[in-house]
Amino acid sequence: MNKITNHQLYRLTVAHFAEIIREPAVIFWGVVFPILMAWGLGIAFTQKGVVTSKLAIVKVISVTDSVHETKLASYLAANAVKKDSSYTIELKNAKLGNVNLVFIETSWTNAYTMLKKGKVSMIIEDKTSETKYHFDPANSEAKTSYQLVANLFTYGSSFYTFNQSNIEPLTLTGTRYVDFLIPGLLAMGVMMACAWGISYTIIDRRSKKLLRRMVATPMKKSNFLFALITARLTMNVMEALLLFVFAWLYFGIKVQGSWPALIVIFLAGNIAFSGISILISSHTANPEVGNGIINALVTPMMVVSGVFFSYHNFPDWTLPIIRNLPLTMIADSFRSIFNEGAGFADVWREALALTTIGTVSFIIGLKLFKWY
Repeated sequence: MNKITNHQLYRLTVAHFAEIIREPAVIFWGVVFPILMAWGLGIAFTQKGVVTSKLAIVKVISVTDSVHETKLASYLAANAVKKDSSYTIELKNAKLGNVNLVFIETSWTNAYTMLKKGKVSMIIEDKTSETKYHFDPANSEAKTSYQLVANLFTYGSSFYTFNQSNIEPLTLTGTRYVDFLIPGLLAMGVMMACAWGISYTIIDRRSKKLLRRMVATPMKKSNFLFALITARLTMNVMEALLLFVFAWLYFGIKVQGSWPALIVIFLAGNIAFSGISILISSHTANPEVGNGIINALVTPMMVVSGVFFSYHNFPDWTLPIIRNLPLTMIADSFRSIFNEGAGFADVWREALALTTIGTVSFIIGLKLFKWY
C-alpha cells in the first residue's frame, strides 16, 4: 500500500509540475521577472556607489555684515566643487561608503518648494553669526544629512555631541514627511484598486467561465466594462475620502490648493488606470499569469514613482522616464495641490495626459477583449 501511495504522490507531483512549466508566462512572471526587477533596482540604487544628499542653502546676511563671508560660505569656497549655484563635497569612507553633499543656493520660496517636492531633505539658513538647520525630525534622511553637515564644522567630533540649539524643526503643514507620504498613498491607492479591482476581477471571472455565461445574454462589452469601472470608481472615492479624513484628523493634513483641481486629477488618475487595467486583462484567462502581469504593472511604479521616498534619489538619466509614469504624474500633482497650493492651471497637462492614456488604453482593450 505504501508503494502505491508513494507512486501516486510521485505521479501527481510530476503532473502538477508539468502543468506549471507548460505555461511559459508562468515561468516568466514567477522566475524571470523577479530577477529582472532585482537587477533593475540593484542598478538604480547601487550603480553610482555614492549616496547623494541634496541640501538647500538660504543666505540671510544683514546690510551691515554684507561684506563679511559666512562660515559656511568660506568652508564651501575652500573645500567644495562649484557648479553653477551648487557646491559638492565628497565625504569618503571605505567602510560605510562615500557620500556626496550637494549644497544648492536658492531663495526661501524655492527652498520650501524643493523641500515639499522631495528634491532636498533640509534647508540651511546661512547667517553671518550662525548657521540654522531646518528639517523634519521624523525624516531619517534629513537627520543623517544634518549629522554629516554638522560634522564638517566639528572636525572629527563624535556624531552625537553636536550643539542642538541650531536645529529648527519643521513642523508646518506641507514640510513634514507625512505631508509627502499621504498624497503618494492616495495615488497608489488609485493604482492598486484599479489594477486588482478591475484587472483581476475580469481575469478571475474569465478563468471560472463566468464571462462565457454573460456573453450568451444581449449585453454589450462596453456596458459590462463601463459598469465595472463605475463601481470601482465609487469604491475608490470612498476609500480615498476615508484615508484623507484620517490624515486630516490625526496628522492635520490640509489641501492648500484647489479642490476642483484635486478632483480632476483624481478622476483622471482613475481613468488612466482603469483603461490600463482593461487593456492588460483583455485576453488573459490564467490567474497566475494575470497576477504576474498586474505585479509587473504596479510594482515598478510603486517603487520608483516616489510614493514612500523621493524619486530624485534615482540616477539622473532615469528621471525623465519616471516623471512620465502615470503614478508619478498623479502623486506629483496631488503633492503640488496639497502642499504647494497648486490649481488647475498647474496640473492640467497631467490631467490631459492621464485621461489620454486611459482613453486610448480602454479603446484598445475593448477591441481586444474576449469573453473566454
